[in-house]
Amino acid sequence: MSDKTALPRPPFDPEFAPFLEAMDARGRFRLETAMLPQMRQLDMKEAQLDEGLRARGLERRSFTVPGHLGEPIALAVVQRIGRTGTAACAYAIHGGGMMFGHHLGNLDSYDDWLLVHDVVLISPDYRLAPEHPDPYPVEDCYAGLVWVAEHADELGVDAERIVLVGQSAGAGLAAGTALLARDRRGPAVVGQVLVSPMLDDRDATLSARQFDGVGVADREMTRIGWDAYLGDRRGGDDVSIYAAPGRANDLTGLPPAYVDCGSTEVFRDETVAYAGALWAAGVQAELHVWPGAFHGSTSMMPEAILSRRAVTALRDWTGRLLDPTPSG
Repeated sequence: MSDKTALPRPPFDPEFAPFLEAMDARGRFRLETAMLPQMRQLDMKEAQLDEGLRARGLERRSFTVPGHLGEPIALAVVQRIGRTGTAACAYAIHGGGMMFGHHLGNLDSYDDWLLVHDVVLISPDYRLAPEHPDPYPVEDCYAGLVWVAEHADELGVDAERIVLVGQSAGAGLAAGTALLARDRRGPAVVGQVLVSPMLDDRDATLSARQFDGVGVADREMTRIGWDAYLGDRRGGDDVSIYAAPGRANDLTGLPPAYVDCGSTEVFRDETVAYAGALWAAGVQAELHVWPGAFHGSTSMMPEAILSRRAVTALRDWTGRLLDPTPSG
C-alpha cells in the first residue's frame, strides 16, 4: 500500500488489507470537480429503489419542504409498509465530503441496526458544496428537522423521539444540526449517532498526518471537502461551530451520542476528541474505535467480522435509546 508518510501508524485489520491493496493497485483515487455530477447521482432508478424497498417490507414517500432561506429541498420518508400509529424518527444525513452523495443512496445500510427498530427514517436532500457552501448544507439539514417536528402528526412520528444520524460528512452535519437545535431552542433531539464524523477543518491531528495518501477518504480528500465547504476560510478564525463542530468549546445540553471511528482513518483523532469534549460537558457518549477499521469499511465490507461487530454495537445502542424498556 502507499507509504506517503513516514509516520508509524496502526495496521489495518488483516481482513481489510486485500481490499485496500487492490484499491491501491488500481491507482489512488483523485477527486476532480468534473466527477461531481456523476457522484451525486443515485446508482439506480427510483423505481428500482422503491422495488427494493418493497422487497424488504418498506415504502417511501417524498416531501418538498423549505430549506435554508426558504428555498425548497426534498425529504425522503421511509417506513415499514402498513405501519400505523407513531414511531421514533431517525433523521439520517448522508455522507460524501459535503460535495457528493445522494439522500436516497445506501438506504439498505440502515436495515440491520436502525430500521430494525421500526423507526420512520427521514433523509434530507441538503444542497452540496461547492455550489452551495457553508452554511447551506447544515442550515438545510436544520430546516428539514424543524419541518419534521412541526409535521410530526402528518408523518406519524413522535416529536419527542427524534435521533440524528450521520456518517462521515453526514455525521458532521448531524453534530452541527444538534448544536443548532440546542442554540435556537429548536426541536427536541433524544440522541445523535456520529459514525466516522467529519468535524474539524483545521487539519491539525496526528491521524490526518498518518493517513495522508493512505486508506480511504484520506487527508487530501478531506482537505478538498473542507475547501469546497468553507473556501479560503478553511483553518482560519471565521468558521462557525455549526460548520465544524470540532471547534465548539461548549457542548453542554447536547443529547446523548454514539460516536465511532476506525483506528486507521483520518478522522480518528477528531472523533475521539469530540467524545472527550462531550464527556467534559456532562453529556453521555459511547465511543468505539474499531481496531484496524478504515473510513467506510462497515459499508464497503459489511460481511467482515469487524463490520458486523460495529453494526451490532449500533443496533444495541439505538435500541436502548429508542426503546429503553427492558424486555422479558
